[in-house]
Amino acid sequence: MKFKEMTYVRPDAEKVKQELKELTEKLASAGDYEQARAIFFEKEEAEKQVMTMAELAMIRHSIDTRDEFYDGESTFWDGFGPELGEYQQAWTEELLKSPFRRDFEREFGTLMFVNAEIEIKSFSPEIIPEMQKENELTTEYDKLVASAQVPLRGKVYTLSQLSPFKTDADDELRLEAWKADGGWYTANQERLDSIYDELVHLRDTMGKKMGYENYVELGYYRMGRNCYTKDDVEKFRSAVVKYLVPVADSIIRRQAERLGKTYPLSFADAALEFRSGNPRPAGDADAILAAGRKFYDELSPETGEFFRHMLDDEMMDVLSTEGKQAGGYCTGLPAYETPFIFANFNGTQHDVEVVTHEAGHAFEYWLNRKRIPLSYAWPSMEACEVHSMSMEFFAWPWAKYFFGRDEKKFLYSHLAGAITFIPYGTMVDHFQHIVYENPELTPAERHAEWKRLLGIYMPWLKLDGEIPFYSEGEAWQRQGHIYDSPFYYIDYCLAQTVSLEFWAMIQKDMKDAWAHYMAYTIQGGSRTFTELLKNADLVSPFDEACLRGVCAAASKWLESYDLGGVE
Repeated sequence: MKFKEMTYVRPDAEKVKQELKELTEKLASAGDYEQARAIFFEKEEAEKQVMTMAELAMIRHSIDTRDEFYDGESTFWDGFGPELGEYQQAWTEELLKSPFRRDFEREFGTLMFVNAEIEIKSFSPEIIPEMQKENELTTEYDKLVASAQVPLRGKVYTLSQLSPFKTDADDELRLEAWKADGGWYTANQERLDSIYDELVHLRDTMGKKMGYENYVELGYYRMGRNCYTKDDVEKFRSAVVKYLVPVADSIIRRQAERLGKTYPLSFADAALEFRSGNPRPAGDADAILAAGRKFYDELSPETGEFFRHMLDDEMMDVLSTEGKQAGGYCTGLPAYETPFIFANFNGTQHDVEVVTHEAGHAFEYWLNRKRIPLSYAWPSMEACEVHSMSMEFFAWPWAKYFFGRDEKKFLYSHLAGAITFIPYGTMVDHFQHIVYENPELTPAERHAEWKRLLGIYMPWLKLDGEIPFYSEGEAWQRQGHIYDSPFYYIDYCLAQTVSLEFWAMIQKDMKDAWAHYMAYTIQGGSRTFTELLKNADLVSPFDEACLRGVCAAASKWLESYDLGGVE
């Protein structure tokens, strides 16, 4: 079935809550495992239907945030989701104390109960009002960013449509684009500051209502982290500063030499990797999707079947249009057993990475779409990002079909970008810990903290005030995860580290690397992140030797790569 043919119907909120209440009562009175198992499956099916309606509403609202019907549905789900949480928790509590827990564990594994215990720690009916308000505020942020109209040289663009100009080889145009982009954020800064300030205090209140010192512990539980702690993340951040920042800094110094620019670089100059311009796709959106089909057809039978489904059933919305939410994502529609990809193509290198990155998520879901319980279709967030970031590297042998004459540029840029990204992503995480451990910081103090962290994690950037917003420590406000999904960013850094392991394997033996990837991916969400890695013979990024090793391998490749003929 094509996406456009899928019918959305708002569920009857009271009926859904009543049905879940009755299922919980039936589970409590089950006389044997067969009865309990049948009730469990009934609940799974009901959850599939509700989740699918929620995802359909979310997707269609993000495709056009101006659509009045789906704007109204978004408001409905903002309120209904937290209310349903109370009934979901009652079910979870009953499942945890079920006399048939051992039977469930034998059939479905122990992780569903580990995650259930975390779920209990992440929710209380007492915080429903704060959760509803949180949803309202994050929706407001997303709509505000999607509504941006930025003038540049006589035309008006959305923020996504402006992106190609921010990497243009023309120094004057590129700088103008960065100033125009920063100018929009500055003009809207008062509201951006106030939305985030409200969110921080709401989340701090949630944490304290739940009995925690602040939001941090609750935030980790809400992220479903089940195999590592705040201390592990702090050690990873230290390893990034120790091993990776110096390598990233050397990459940027070589970039400055290529561009004929003085180090440290301005934000606008740091965005340009080659004097002749950054790598661009060789064709339009249709050509990129056609190259994607060739890549997946030739990579493996499983990926070929998957991507043809995505194309044939129109499970991707990739063009950047007016009113469209910024960014990109992949989600699942469980009742239809299909993933869906949302993106904003804008003529940059990122367009190709969407077809590989988001499709990496989608492929994992495709392989695990029939898993029971439903929660096992996806692993935890950092584990999910391994699928996507590693798939980007598996596309290297097909780079010529995506980039044509810019193939050489792309290969260098992609690996260099993976290295320079990790300090940025780690900084996002560090910033969020500071914010939620110090919720009384003023907006100005938060900006100052971001500017301070730039000096630690990205010392190659010039903070001279030339470009409004960016040079003044305010650019964290364009990172939607900071508003919408607190503590969801170190996940990318952990996953990027693992993806670099895959990159190193691919350089030696593509077939062997793909076997490891499949061994990792076919587990779905049935294991914790560290167990998924162990079962696929991969090294954990929390092992300092992992980061040290991938840094050395990538650095050696980049330093020896022949950029002859590339200006």
